[in-house]
Amino acid sequence: MPVVRRPSAERVLTLAVRSALLNVVLMAAGASAWAAAPQAQVATDAKPDADGSSGLTLETLDINARYSGLNPLPETLAGGQVARGARLGMLGNKDVMDTPFNVTSYTAKTLADLQTVTVADALERDPSVRSTGQTGGIVDSFFIRGFAVGEGNLGELAFDGVYGVAPNYRAFTEYAERVEVLKGPGALAYGMSPNSGVGGVINIVPKRPLAEDLTRFTASYASDSQLGGHLDISRRFGAENQFGVRFNGSLQGGDTAVEHQQREVDIGAIALDYQGERLRLNLDFISQKESFEAASRPFTAAPGIDIPSAANGRTNLPQDWGWSDTKEQSALLGGEYDLSDALTVFAHAGGGRSDVKRMSDQVPRILNEAGDTSNIPGYYKFNVDRSTADVGIRGLFATGPVNHTTTLMASHYQDELSRGINNGTPLLSNIYHPVDRPKQYINAPKVLRISATELSGVALTDTLSVLDDRIQLSLGLRRQNIETRNYLASGARGPGYDDSATSPLVGLVVKPWDDVSLYYNYVEGLSKGDIAPANASNGGTTFAPYKSKQHELGVKYEHGGFISSLALFQIEKPSGELGANNVFSVQAEQRNRGVELSLFGEVAPGTRLMGGVTLLDGELTDSATAANRGNKPVGVPGVQGNLWGEWDTPWLQGFTLTGGAIYTGSQYVNQANTQELPSWTRIDMGARYATRIEGRPTTFRATVQNVFDREYWSGVASYGAFSPGYPRTLQLSATVDF
Repeated sequence: MPVVRRPSAERVLTLAVRSALLNVVLMAAGASAWAAAPQAQVATDAKPDADGSSGLTLETLDINARYSGLNPLPETLAGGQVARGARLGMLGNKDVMDTPFNVTSYTAKTLADLQTVTVADALERDPSVRSTGQTGGIVDSFFIRGFAVGEGNLGELAFDGVYGVAPNYRAFTEYAERVEVLKGPGALAYGMSPNSGVGGVINIVPKRPLAEDLTRFTASYASDSQLGGHLDISRRFGAENQFGVRFNGSLQGGDTAVEHQQREVDIGAIALDYQGERLRLNLDFISQKESFEAASRPFTAAPGIDIPSAANGRTNLPQDWGWSDTKEQSALLGGEYDLSDALTVFAHAGGGRSDVKRMSDQVPRILNEAGDTSNIPGYYKFNVDRSTADVGIRGLFATGPVNHTTTLMASHYQDELSRGINNGTPLLSNIYHPVDRPKQYINAPKVLRISATELSGVALTDTLSVLDDRIQLSLGLRRQNIETRNYLASGARGPGYDDSATSPLVGLVVKPWDDVSLYYNYVEGLSKGDIAPANASNGGTTFAPYKSKQHELGVKYEHGGFISSLALFQIEKPSGELGANNVFSVQAEQRNRGVELSLFGEVAPGTRLMGGVTLLDGELTDSATAANRGNKPVGVPGVQGNLWGEWDTPWLQGFTLTGGAIYTGSQYVNQANTQELPSWTRIDMGARYATRIEGRPTTFRATVQNVFDREYWSGVASYGAFSPGYPRTLQLSATVDF
């Protein structure tokens, strides 16, 4: 009989007391900061929205317009959920109507109102993005336009437009001012992604010192007993307020909605800046730690079986003696100097380190339709070191009637992965009825250097515009060098890789009317060329970088505070495979064609929508296995739909009802298309109330994820591992400005 596992009363009490103390400490810190800063100005009167609607807007909560620093943020649309522009790497900030790409920028207001914890939570409402990380797991990864982003041990999230700084395994939204998503390859704008992702780029815009003082505290609760506190403080100093500092600190702890699982998170982020007449500097530092007991892991399925129905998301297979600790530290120094009104030089330097230790399951394998599993626990250690640097110059000039924005940039990125694994003995269990097994004692592994990568390049872009920017042509080239070094267990160097490739960009924007923008782009993405495995007859052979090619055609329409867009795209990505003749060669290709409909903004006073639908036609156009040609790629559903709505109720000022749905079509788990995950729909609902308590702007929020407690497999990674979806989860929070 299965053994029912319950956390001890002592453990529950300890976590509850610890979390309560953390909240008290943070509240005291917030109050002290408020008392020590009498110069902070807090509005005393609520005011209606700019368009005259009756929804209550608290002035001190609208922080986007007061953001200062390098690359000042584009303005937001009515309602503040989405910005009307985003940063496109070396291309800088671009208005969405002037951008030859499909790009969405989710604001800090949206991140707070959705009560997001990680970047994966923030992107759940994007119809082009699906998270493949597991519920209650330790790693976030994504599919964008049907291609994997963020899988493996090298993070692919950009931070302030550059790779190598964002946390490697999970990025939290406490230090994010905005989360931006560029759909499609970004090798030209951002440089080649560290893990060869081509579906898109996720960029974290960090919280930076504001033009006005801010002291904000948020207390939060998530079922079952996850308690937290978040403190956000911003100040400016100096005779002309040229110096700024912003601190974000967060503590969370307690039981999660997943059975027998505890989670603790400690986050600290500091941003410093200097705003001179010509010189502007920023320094960001992030430190975070996340610890789990009984962290969840994704599943694989034995060949030849039908995937069984998902268990309820709160059912947890891993043993409760398993644990995981992840520590991340990152820093980024950025600056720019105006040589003249039309010429600016800029540079970045930074990096990060990730340290992971865990005693946990590997990827459990489902053996049959009854849900029986086999799994080998292990003691893992991972270390990832990353560094990045770039320097560039941007100029504005005209040649006759043509205006130019030209940027020249050189960049360098490097990383090193070290790893050690010691395995235990196999465990048998069941996804519906987990079985307790005796604790295994596994020795800590020796950590050995596994690989190192260097990505360096030079890029040149020029955006030409005429007729008051009604016609804009963006052209660019990036020369990218890719060097990879692999190491054997002895420490000696194994097969290596050193090659170069050139990536072009062509983007065209035509605005026949003030509210309509037509665009086209052709861009290429780069992936590391493979090294033929040792078991191939040509083992050790290196292949040139793989080039993915995208064609995209779209139209954007803006009406009042609402923007909708329609995009048609095709991405072709080659890869290497081992053929029947035991020769490894570049003989595989995946082609994804799609239609994206996106919409966001205020459709009527007090009513806002955000979401859209993506139709995907993925195909394995070539494969070393003849039977797989023409099949659907792993993890690419035919339909992805999202809709999130907000309504400011007329009967109570400041009270807003929220809700939405997420739909994902069926997905194949293997390239043979013999194993499939069914489609699923999840409904979320919530409400918030903005008011003032003793003159202090205060917002209460409540959200229920998966209202009907739907049991579903949420998604599948490119290597065939799939994860259960969220169980029904209640989230509560209260935010106060001092």
